[in-house]
Amino acid sequence: MTVSVIVVMGVSGSGKTTVGTLLAQRLGRPFADADAFHPPANVGKMRAGIPLTDEDRWPWLDAMAAWIDEARRSGKGGVVACSALKRRYRDRIIGARDDVRLVHLQGTYEVIAQRMAERPHHYMPVSLLQSQFEALEPPEPDEQALVMRVEAPAEEIVGKITASLRPG
Repeated sequence: MTVSVIVVMGVSGSGKTTVGTLLAQRLGRPFADADAFHPPANVGKMRAGIPLTDEDRWPWLDAMAAWIDEARRSGKGGVVACSALKRRYRDRIIGARDDVRLVHLQGTYEVIAQRMAERPHHYMPVSLLQSQFEALEPPEPDEQALVMRVEAPAEEIVGKITASLRPG
């Protein structure tokens, strides 16, 4: 099965946008950052340090699923950076789409908090990182996620992902 869309997941600050952008460039595919699909009310909550509820997330996840379906239909495929912290969120955006591959960027709280502290203009404050780690449900074996450690340079991570997509 050819992979048409790659979902790069992980907690905020794990490098989803950086890795996803580089991966999309390397593969010649469109890139989408799930952050751009949040309605203004969600962004306002996060800026205020208020964690989102599932009710806040459903329209956002549905918009991501629609983007994924359009990328699949277009024949161009795509790469999307999306936190997808819980299994039910991943089921909503990936579901039975067997041509969508999940990549989990995994790292320690300390490494990721340091990264977040170095990006002061992002709306997601470091104060919400702990809630992200608490909410994280790492992918189960049946999700066949490719797990990448965030301590590696982004180019190295992208190289490993692209190598995993090659047959045989």
